[in-house]
Amino acid sequence: MAEIPVIDLRLAGSSREESARLRAACERLGCFRVTGHGVPAGLLAEMKAAVRALFDLPDDAKRRNADVIPGSGYVPPSAANPLYEAFGLLDAAAPADVDAFCARLDAPPHVRETVKAYAEKMHDVIVGVAGELASSLGLEKHSFQDWPCQFRINRYNYTQETVGSSGVQTHTDSGFLTVLQEDECVGGLEVLDPATGEFVPVDPVAGSFVVNIGDVGTAWSNGRLHNVKHRVRCVAPVPRISVAMFLLAPKDDGVSAPEAFVDEDHPRRYKAFNYDDYRRLRLSTGERAGEALARMAA
Repeated sequence: MAEIPVIDLRLAGSSREESARLRAACERLGCFRVTGHGVPAGLLAEMKAAVRALFDLPDDAKRRNADVIPGSGYVPPSAANPLYEAFGLLDAAAPADVDAFCARLDAPPHVRETVKAYAEKMHDVIVGVAGELASSLGLEKHSFQDWPCQFRINRYNYTQETVGSSGVQTHTDSGFLTVLQEDECVGGLEVLDPATGEFVPVDPVAGSFVVNIGDVGTAWSNGRLHNVKHRVRCVAPVPRISVAMFLLAPKDDGVSAPEAFVDEDHPRRYKAFNYDDYRRLRLSTGERAGEALARMAA
């Protein structure tokens, strides 16, 4: 069974070996775990408490978290994912958007301060991870600072009767990459190993983050990076919480591989596309497991 690689961000920028391990993880499995990220343990714990407070809000208050882009607002339980609900925020890199998110939910002051501090720290982490990944591919000093980020907090409402069932169906993420803070007590995340066709459990490790490559990451890298299929299974009869940050696409919404990744031996594999249009395509067709990206083949 494949193991999820662990990358120390403190070494990735200075160690050629660690940079090579990062690249290999993204090319083969499309998933890895990061340590040395610099987010204090206290803030991670405070964010989990803030998340639980937000999910305890009345239903009418939750629904005030409206869409900014399709699928970015409150996601109630559905026929496809009856155990899952989520809040979304776009753009987590913009303090005004974070303030607006908290205001719409009428979040208490301590919750607002925690969400703002966490969003700021996690934006630094996700931009840093993306930069190290670009460097590992030979694209030095490529900035992701102004790429929009979506912030999503998730709750899986598990019971004894739902153990063994699906929390979220198999899918790929639509953006460039995702950084996930897991529930330290409840696992269930599984990623598909493309080499074996089998799902690999991603057991939680306190104080670290899981990183997934999404569809934009595959297209932007001209197919070098693997957009990992993953799912969530119910493994315990208790609620499961997670917090995700998605680095979506360039600020101008246009996705295409940099010229540095295209040559005679590596012809362009994907035509340029607009990320917002691509996201709508996935939502409208229900193509959740990477099939939509095939439509963008050059």
